Formats: sequence, C-alpha cells, structure tokens
Amino acid sequence: MEQRHLGRSGLRVSRLGLGTLTWGGDTGADEAAAQLAAFTEAGGTLVDTADIYADGEAEKLLGSLLGDLVPRERVVLATKAVARRHDGPFGGGASRGALLTALEGSLRRLDTDHVDLWQLHAWDESVPLAETLAAVDSAVRAGKVRYAGISNYSGWQTATAAAHQASVGLPLVSTQVEYSLLERGVEREVVPACLHHGLGVLPWAPLGRGVLTGKYRTNTPADSRGASPVFARYVERHRTERAARIVQAVATAADGLGTSPLAVALAWVRDRPGVVAPVVGARDTTQLKGSLAAEELTLPAAIRSALDDVSAVEFGYPERRLH
Repeated sequence: MEQRHLGRSGLRVSRLGLGTLTWGGDTGADEAAAQLAAFTEAGGTLVDTADIYADGEAEKLLGSLLGDLVPRERVVLATKAVARRHDGPFGGGASRGALLTALEGSLRRLDTDHVDLWQLHAWDESVPLAETLAAVDSAVRAGKVRYAGISNYSGWQTATAAAHQASVGLPLVSTQVEYSLLERGVEREVVPACLHHGLGVLPWAPLGRGVLTGKYRTNTPADSRGASPVFARYVERHRTERAARIVQAVATAADGLGTSPLAVALAWVRDRPGVVAPVVGARDTTQLKGSLAAEELTLPAAIRSALDDVSAVEFGYPERRLH
C-alpha cells in the first residue's frame, strides 16, 4: 500500500486507515483480529480509534492485539479525546485536566507508553483554546504523544488552532472530518485551511456512511448499519434524493470500470487535494478487503470530472474553490 506523509510532518502513513468505531461492540475480538491482520498484511499502517468507542472497549481490544498479533512498531496508532466519558470533573471536554486524564486512560487501555497521533475529537467552546493546546504540548513533550491533530473542527477553528501550534513550534499534522461524495462541505473552508497550514486530511465516513456502496438502493439489508437501532439515524442522513443521484453515478462508473461502487467512491476521496488517508470501518473482513482493493484503482479524469459535477457543493462569497 502506498505511504503518504501526514501533512507537512515526517510521519508517513498508509493511504488508507482502519477505523475501529464498532470494535468491542458489534465487532468482536475474533473479527477485529482478522481485520487487523488483513489490513497490515496489505501494507496498512494507520489504525484509528477513540476513547469513547464502545465506552473504551475498542481501545482495549486494539491494545490486546498489538504485540501478539501485530508488532506495535508496525502500526501508526491514533486515538482521540474530548468527548464525554462520564459525569465526573475530568470525564470529558478539552480542559487540561480532562485531556491528560483521558490520555492516561487511553494509554492504559491500549497497553502502550505512547500514541503516534493524538486527536482532539471536537472543539470545546467552554475552554480557552490556549489551555487545550497547552495540554497537547505537555503530552508531546512528555513523550506520550508523538504527533497531534484535531477532528471535526470548522474552518476558522482549524486555522486558529494550527496557527497557535505553529507559533510554539509543535505544529498540528492532521484533521479528521467527514468527507465523501455525499459530504463535501469541508471543501468550502476546512480543506483550504489545511492546505495553507500544512495539515493532512483524514476523511471519516468516506463511503457516505455506507450509502455509496449501493447497498441501500432498493432496500435496507438486515445486517447493515441502516438496520441497526444504534446506527440507523447515522445512515439516514445520507439517504436523500440528491444522494440517490450520486450513488447512481458511482454505480455507473463502477460498471464501466469493471470494479465496485465502494472502490470508486473510496478512490475519489482518497485522491482529493489535501487528503492523506480515508479511514474506513468494516462490518467484516470481506467488506474490508473490498476497501483494500481500491488501492489498485486510479479514476480516469473523465469519470472523476463527472463525479465532481454530480456531487458539487455551492460556494458563495467569500469562499473560493480549490480549482
């Protein structure tokens, strides 16, 4: 698998990341092990989790697999903090105390002395940004965090945080945001801010929460997230008339190329300006291997242009298109 630098940093990651949102919940230990093995055997290195996934069980499960199944040094281990885990004074948020408490918990669950990429999961308007970023600096200087990033920040929030960190000599290297053919809003302000400040973009939900695979074109498969009481609303966001037109265009492109809609959608977002590695989650190893197969696909210019057009988002003053 091709490796890319994460932003302007020296950290190199696979251009596809493995997400663990369902690990420790819908995805059990055996299936998680099979996915991690398949991913790393294909050359994947970036594995992404968070302290709130399955209430910490995702980190525990991932930590139990590193060392035995896959050597720790073969994985770029990424996790997140800020989301609320419990009601205590340090149970969530972006205060210094909450962040450093969350990091210690993540390290314990992951059974490691450091994470390679620590991400602020969301902006916390109740805490001064300087305090939040000082906690990140402290973690980096202590050797518990190698690189730092953000997630789900707006354009101005991204630019403000990036400029602050550049001024203290510990630049942010990435942002993780929802980005797909069905969700291109980040192209208005977030992606330009990342290109200017040197942050790599890690798209989450690069398959439009599963809708771009075409599985929901006629019905809702019983084993899909759309049929799950936990994830049904998560998927429903992208089951619209506009989405249906885009899904049809993706399916047409896939037919013409002799590949899957999943591979087309993933290759499109993977090669967008600023993108380093889409982060994909999978129901099972077979589904994951479908994502891994996209590594072989580069979209022809005519198909890319057609997909750009059918999924285009509106830009207004003072926004500027990337091209």
